[in-house]
Amino acid sequence: MNDILEPGMIVRHPGAPEWGEGQVQSRIGDRITVNFTEAGKQVIDGRRVALQILRMGDM
Repeated sequence: MNDILEPGMIVRHPGAPEWGEGQVQSRIGDRITVNFTEAGKQVIDGRRVALQILRMGDM
């Protein structure tokens, strides 16, 4: 699922809904950097977490 993530996409972390929506900043292999509204910039291990895609984002 995370293989289709691209910068600009809006996602949610299923295990941390309190982080709010996040915008994908980059994806390098399984490392996904996301800027969340309530948690700031987080690096996600894509092997352990399948981020939920909410929308494509404003590009």
